Amino acid sequence: MSVGRIITCEADVEEGAAWLAEVEPRFAHALEATGPLPLRRRGDGFEALLSAIVSQQLSVAAARGIWARVEAAGAHDARALMAMDDEALRGCGLSRPKIRYARALAEADLDYVALRDLPDAEVVARLVELKGIGIWTAEIYAMFSLGRADVFAPGDLALQEAARMLFDLPERPKDTALREMSAAWSPWRSVAARLLWAYYHVEKSREGIA
Repeated sequence: MSVGRIITCEADVEEGAAWLAEVEPRFAHALEATGPLPLRRRGDGFEALLSAIVSQQLSVAAARGIWARVEAAGAHDARALMAMDDEALRGCGLSRPKIRYARALAEADLDYVALRDLPDAEVVARLVELKGIGIWTAEIYAMFSLGRADVFAPGDLALQEAARMLFDLPERPKDTALREMSAAWSPWRSVAARLLWAYYHVEKSREGIA
């Protein structure tokens, strides 16, 4: 299997958004509400994957605050992290489980360059073998650090809630149901995710929540 389309610039996101709006009228409505979508590309490697672990089950604001302390302490570097004791890492805001996951990642000696050439499913499978990395974290890494155009993260609660609102569903779809829904959005599922996240924030802002 080939790697498939890689999102490298805003024009790629615009292309995917236009395709989605063409095949699904509700996406066209969402795009009118959100305006242009963000690129959201970031680097790959240890630092990016550690950042994804730090962000697990946290609000964006909380994750940013903890990550800023991790960076200030130099713990975003694998060797530096391994040289720090648990007390120092807790001082950065990391929980005990996340300290274990961070150390396991630093010790894993993962070949991040090789991941760039693996098919999407294999990237996810390789990452979830590591302690503390679930499917959501692996899919987020594939989307934003590797730029994969056709990866989705149906376990994300904001995506589930956005799909409920946009598609007028009676309840928030579970990850299995949302994964099935997202099949119709291939080959631009990661752009669909960007659009749903943006739509979620627009709608919640109207409600005074976000």
